[in-house]
Amino acid sequence: MTTDTRIAPALARALAAKGYDTLTEVQEAVIAPEARGRDLLVSAQTGSGKTVAFGMAIAPTLLGDKERFEHAAAPLALIVAPTRELALQVQRELTWLYAETGARLASCVGGMDPRAERRALERGCHIAVGTPGRLRDHIERGALDLSELKAVVLDEADEMLDFGFREDLEFILDGAPGSQRTLLFSATVPKAIADIARRYQNDALRLSTAGERSQHADIDYRALTVAPSDRENAIINVLRYYEAERAIVFCATREGVNRMASRFGNRGFSVVALSGELSQKERTHALQSLRDGRARICIATDVAARGIDLPGLELVIHADLPVNGDTLKHRSGRTGRAGQRGVCVLIVPANQRGKAQRLLRFAHVEAEWGEAPGPDEIKARDRERLLSLPALSATYGSADLAEARGLIGRYGAEQVAAAFLAHLAAEAPPAEELANVDAPRDRKPTPRDAFNGGTWFRLTAGRNQRAEPRWLLPLICRLGDVTRREVGSIRIEDEETRFEIDSAAAGRFLSAVKANGGGEGSIRVSADGDTSPIAPSEPASPARAHGKGDGKGDGAKGGRFKPGMGGKPPKRRERPFKTERRQGDARKAKPRKPEAGADGVKFRRKPRRPRQDG
Repeated sequence: MTTDTRIAPALARALAAKGYDTLTEVQEAVIAPEARGRDLLVSAQTGSGKTVAFGMAIAPTLLGDKERFEHAAAPLALIVAPTRELALQVQRELTWLYAETGARLASCVGGMDPRAERRALERGCHIAVGTPGRLRDHIERGALDLSELKAVVLDEADEMLDFGFREDLEFILDGAPGSQRTLLFSATVPKAIADIARRYQNDALRLSTAGERSQHADIDYRALTVAPSDRENAIINVLRYYEAERAIVFCATREGVNRMASRFGNRGFSVVALSGELSQKERTHALQSLRDGRARICIATDVAARGIDLPGLELVIHADLPVNGDTLKHRSGRTGRAGQRGVCVLIVPANQRGKAQRLLRFAHVEAEWGEAPGPDEIKARDRERLLSLPALSATYGSADLAEARGLIGRYGAEQVAAAFLAHLAAEAPPAEELANVDAPRDRKPTPRDAFNGGTWFRLTAGRNQRAEPRWLLPLICRLGDVTRREVGSIRIEDEETRFEIDSAAAGRFLSAVKANGGGEGSIRVSADGDTSPIAPSEPASPARAHGKGDGKGDGAKGGRFKPGMGGKPPKRRERPFKTERRQGDARKAKPRKPEAGADGVKFRRKPRRPRQDG
């Protein structure tokens, strides 16, 4: 490493001291002869060594033929990152990489004291690292001088655009001298990134690593089909099956994060939650708990998890399916770093299997499909971990062995071993029983005459309530946790709708409807022939039992009816024909009041405003 002439000598020694024997693909690409001194547009997966890569790439531009920096009144390089965590991580990486060059680094990120950052900039620094908003603030206040810049690096440029930082980025790049090198690093290169590259880069060299062109080679993708009501139970079993040192669970909303963190914490898992409602101090404390081992599982939203780096992350679980393929890659890229293998698990409700297949296809990812592990599989996995437990093959002193012989002599070997196993089992959260999921069937249309032996139910919405199959079918599937294939005939009548559920799923449908309060809004579900609706398994909230805004649209927000949200729509008022409306208007018109004391019938008119000349 120290003899590689493509790397600045001071940086080569730092890499060797850090234990770098070989470079990653993106690191080799940025120091190739054809890339030296040029603007670069680099696409590479998260965790591929990009920070060290652009640190090596800009070193010759900043140092020239020197090995150490001289005093710099204004920064020579500016690194822009989307989140404060990523910016601080970049600063830590560049600090050891440039340790022998005498470089001074300053961070400018949100959530930190801006006065301390201004003092660091005034003392002089060679490399400034920050987030777009805080950097722009320092530029506008005159604390950050861009006139001496020789290099600008945009790290995770696609994420910065996703966060809405385009205006800030353009402000920063417009304030740069224009003669500097501009390096863009991004996991993907959408049209917006290409537009910025054309506008602010000069004859940029496009570098695309193999990791960007295909799925991450160090990640095993698993797609597990579960019943819709078993989603959280399946996540519990996945966490127990893998027993990863560190794992992250992605949810779509902060409400889902809070609910799942509370439930998993009560089950005995050591968890922390990351969502947008946390302060910077709370985020820092949560991440530090993961890094030092006090917590093993992080439950987070996409936005809150952007830019965080958790070393040794072995497992990524998608509790909610990502919105697109790029989000899938960003989430999954948190594991499988630095040559270590990772596992990415997608929890796929049976009624979203088609969506998951399209998502994987668009992301160019091959996943192994299966079902979530059950208690028997977890027990077998626990037995494997027990046999490989380091404590069983460790060497103990005479005092420990004497105490062990004393226990065996008093209780017997079998009793001691059983107590040891019971102690281990008590420390691990118990596994969950999962409902059986039918094997995926061919997506060809199934004739209705092949649907036999169904159980009939009815709900309190019909033609008079504008009931339509397009919103009735999703409502039935949502309330009863069934798939479309398990719903048979739907017969809409004037005041109610009768529908058929596959007999094999009828019991599960009934239990799910009870768990959901017996219905949704003012729509109640009951068994066909039963005059009373299905009673909820637990008291429902007033808003769920009666619908919000009852009496003003029956459950629709603001008094407006929305199909599928429950409630009865307002009845339409029959409008008369146009001629009848005119006659009615004429009948309703009030006669004008005649002038008092006038001969004949003259109507009083409003006096005209006098005309003003000029």
